[in-house]
Amino acid sequence: MPTQVFVNLPTRDLDRSKEFFSALDWSIEPNFTDKNAACVVIDENIYLMMLTYDFFATFTDKPIMDPAKALQVQTALSCDSRDDVDALLEKALAAGGAEPRPAQDMGFMYSRDFEDPDGNWFSILWMDPKAAEQGPEAFMAQHHDGA
Repeated sequence: MPTQVFVNLPTRDLDRSKEFFSALDWSIEPNFTDKNAACVVIDENIYLMMLTYDFFATFTDKPIMDPAKALQVQTALSCDSRDDVDALLEKALAAGGAEPRPAQDMGFMYSRDFEDPDGNWFSILWMDPKAAEQGPEAFMAQHHDGA
């Protein structure tokens, strides 16, 4: 069985979160969704668990950060093309998300970011497959040369 990734994020309005992520063409898994949480299926192995603050607090003794005020996690997701990045970003904006900074175009990599209505931050990116094959050292060299 492949590893599945569950990213747990807080929400102040669970119904709004379900509507927002459904508008991105991501589905809600009803078997793991109730009044406290919604399981958002990004793909067959990647899930968002949108948790109410009270429910999220049952998993930790640490304070839950408000993503509208502080960044703790930036969830990055890849796409097959630059056009796919733009299309997903446009869906996020149409559904009530915000674009917190301009697109980043490094030639070999293109990314755009959005925040969901709670302020949770997502980066959507495309990387040229040839650049990805070169590995992290080549990526960092290109990134710093272009910066």
